[in-house]
Amino acid sequence: MILARTIGTVVATRKDQRLEGKKLLIVRPVDVKGNDESGYLVAIDTVGAGFRETVLVVQGSSARLAHGLKDCPVDAAIIGIVDTVKVSESL
Repeated sequence: MILARTIGTVVATRKDQRLEGKKLLIVRPVDVKGNDESGYLVAIDTVGAGFRETVLVVQGSSARLAHGLKDCPVDAAIIGIVDTVKVSESL
């Protein structure tokens, strides 16, 4: 899973018919402190994420297992909206 932040949307008027009605969001990976990392992904939103929300993203075959995406041509899917991240610094 990838921790990411939604930063924009993608509008595609022509796309595979299995993607009709699906929301495409641009997400940017973040570290556990919320700092931006390099790169961007376009992911299908399965949970109703909003702008600048921190989300969980899965890729590859895991993305196609997300709710409502069976047999859809997707490589990344937003599967959760993150409320908080807690990291223990001590081992």
